[in-house]
Amino acid sequence: MFKILYEDNHCIAIIKPHNIPVQGDQSGDKDVLTIVKEFIKTRDSKPGNVFLGLIHRLDRPVAGIVILAKTSKGASRLSEQFRAHTIIKTYTAIVEGKPKQESGEIIQWLVKDHTQNKVTVCKPDTFNAKKAELNYKLISYDEKNNQSTIKIYPKTGRPHQIRVAMSKGLGCPIVGDTKYGAKASPDKSIALCATGLEFDQPVTKEKIKLTISPNQCL
Repeated sequence: MFKILYEDNHCIAIIKPHNIPVQGDQSGDKDVLTIVKEFIKTRDSKPGNVFLGLIHRLDRPVAGIVILAKTSKGASRLSEQFRAHTIIKTYTAIVEGKPKQESGEIIQWLVKDHTQNKVTVCKPDTFNAKKAELNYKLISYDEKNNQSTIKIYPKTGRPHQIRVAMSKGLGCPIVGDTKYGAKASPDKSIALCATGLEFDQPVTKEKIKLTISPNQCL
């Protein structure tokens, strides 16, 4: 079972490792949703099916914080927070090279090719184009390896938006992200981790702030 960061009656937050899908896919590999369901069923001796709602996703090669709903009320209220962009997400990435500007905003229009599971930058009037926005800040630069550690603050939640922003927006693809121009990593993971998540507890509205060190997943 994964490390549990937070749990109450309505939700549970865990650290997802690299290369595990959040939900079942064509690979047939065991996924986060199934693993956590089985854990709760065994731990709490629950008869029948366990309810567990998927609220958001991380790409398979990405690690970090994932929150899941344990009740339908939790699922509804957390989903509404994601739709309203009131949930604050923070990511940390190690990228190839060094960005020209140490901090800034990246705004792109993206369109997804579902057959290749790949996103490209396009013009705003492109069919099915979605606007993607994020802010970034350079944390450190490793001159020996020519790699930078970047903190990322997404404003939107588009598929692959951070990966495209680093590659096409900064010209610094995420380490291991061959899909967007980087050299391959031995384990096929990419150096991107969801390191922060702030949300309101679904019932009490208490502000919950979860953070992990990049060292826990990079």
